[in-house]
Amino acid sequence: MGKIILTGDRPTGRLHVGHYVGSLKRRVELQNSGEYNEIFIMIADAQALTDNADNPEKVRQNIIEVALDYLACGLDPEKSTLFIQSQIPELCELSFYYMNLVTVSRLQRNPTVKSEIQMRNFEASIPVGFFTYPISQAADITAFQATTVPVGEDQMPMLEQTREIVHKFNTVYGETLTMPDILLPDNKACLRLPGTDGKAKMSKSLGNCIYLSDTEAEVKKKIMSMFTDPNHLRVEDPGQVEGNPVFIYLDAFCREQHFAKYLPDYQNLSELKAHYTRGGLGDVKVKKFLNAVLQEELEPIRQRRKEWEKRIPEVYRILEEGSKKAEKVAAETLAAVKRSMKINYFEDKELIAQQAKRFGEEA
Repeated sequence: MGKIILTGDRPTGRLHVGHYVGSLKRRVELQNSGEYNEIFIMIADAQALTDNADNPEKVRQNIIEVALDYLACGLDPEKSTLFIQSQIPELCELSFYYMNLVTVSRLQRNPTVKSEIQMRNFEASIPVGFFTYPISQAADITAFQATTVPVGEDQMPMLEQTREIVHKFNTVYGETLTMPDILLPDNKACLRLPGTDGKAKMSKSLGNCIYLSDTEAEVKKKIMSMFTDPNHLRVEDPGQVEGNPVFIYLDAFCREQHFAKYLPDYQNLSELKAHYTRGGLGDVKVKKFLNAVLQEELEPIRQRRKEWEKRIPEVYRILEEGSKKAEKVAAETLAAVKRSMKINYFEDKELIAQQAKRFGEEA
């Protein structure tokens, strides 16, 4: 079967730099590595509807936003299959079968689900679809027999639940599903990029994001207003590097060649951090350096996006063709699952023959 990747994003808004360093950049690298036989990139609109059921237009409009960000970042429809989750009906059926393999208490213990419920203030009014989306995610991953799932650190509990479902299914019904492995970002700073306001997570709902499609001016404005060390009030004051969003972003984005280009007073990030820590280095200077680094990273993405924005019908054709290919693969997995569960009644000629013989003998 070979090595297969499945990953994706919820279309609830444009994608931001947290998505980029957490998974998008790595997806492009993996796509171009030649190490994988198939790469499936899903726009998870069905998952997005689990907590946006009363606002389907939001999800509908953001399908194209996510697709444009994918293409702008370098995902190539010739090398990766880009598809829309809701267009693959087999995923719903797989989710239904997997629900019998997971307890309510296990879902309640899922740390990602717990934190997401708390963040959305669902409390006791949790939509069933949202509550069970770890099961839906398991269906997404197993439908394509994915061997590798590149995601951020916050998704580790979700993949662990998928692995539990795969193990349970294969134990009960026989070896059918592929056990997936998680692939985390190499750079620890990319595991979870904080918001520009210093909050632990960059989130569209919190309004603390730098979007991949932001203009140069918008990016600069957001960087220059970023939260830093609240105790670093004067240039001469010692500063705190740990937990400082500006330095976390530099950990994620800057390389040694950036210093020669934009900040030649320093050889590398370690020197910059040391100066900030002992005092004598202002936040404005560091932020200007971060702006230069981030603009260099984002400018090619912005330009590619502008080109794709002129070809919207083509983008939808890419998604339609990808969805048709994805459905064909998912249908093969669903057929294998139904055979293993012995609910493939009409294709099971042996069953039909046995029953015919049984009732013939009784007659």
